Amino acid sequence: MSERISREELVKIYNVEITFFDELVNSGLLNIHTENEIRYVMYEDLPTFERFTNWHYDLEINLPGLEVIHEMLKKMEDLRQKNRELMNKLSAIADKYEDG
Repeated sequence: MSERISREELVKIYNVEITFFDELVNSGLLNIHTENEIRYVMYEDLPTFERFTNWHYDLEINLPGLEVIHEMLKKMEDLRQKNRELMNKLSAIADKYEDG
């Protein structure tokens, strides 16, 4: 099983309110796993939690703002991926005509 950290440990380490953690989970911004009624965050999801925590506490961005930023960043990454795919196709087409 992957490494994980409990909600209680996480809020203590990062010095955040447990309600903030729960709001991230309820809004779908943070994935958790529950075992024996204990909520866990997987280590691979910690960078996401840290990013939201920094935005919220350091930049004072509220939960709706976090949701908007998260969605915009996802859309930007999707567009980057599509752009890469199109550039690869264009390059392949250009190579085909240069060779032909």
